[in-house]
Amino acid sequence: MIDYTDRLDELEPGHLDGFFVGWPNPPSAERHLELLRGSAAVELALDDDNGQVVGFVTAVGDGVLSAYIPLLEVLPAYQGRGIGSELVRRLLARLADLYMVDVCCDAELEPFYRRLGFRTLDRGMGIRNYEHAAG
Repeated sequence: MIDYTDRLDELEPGHLDGFFVGWPNPPSAERHLELLRGSAAVELALDDDNGQVVGFVTAVGDGVLSAYIPLLEVLPAYQGRGIGSELVRRLLARLADLYMVDVCCDAELEPFYRRLGFRTLDRGMGIRNYEHAAG
């Protein structure tokens, strides 16, 4: 069974194995924990059997008008079970008082976010410093 929480107080790096699949320079589990703690809002999916984090979503923002969702990940073995959708729904419920919540995603992920109420915006740009991907 999957449990959902926004609590990070008992989370340890050992609970965060297996994320950032395909990243050329992934953050360590310690750095992953730092980014979760530094986020304005976090939702976690936990495997009830072993306490392992199997999915997470983060938001950063100003706490007044806007937030941005930089990361949503579900471990490959747990994908296709609705965990990512539930994580985003829970996060959006927490951010419901904000004017805007934005996410940048690859084209193949647009249908996923559209099902959750997002709409395609006209333009977006970004810079990626891949040498700093590990944090």
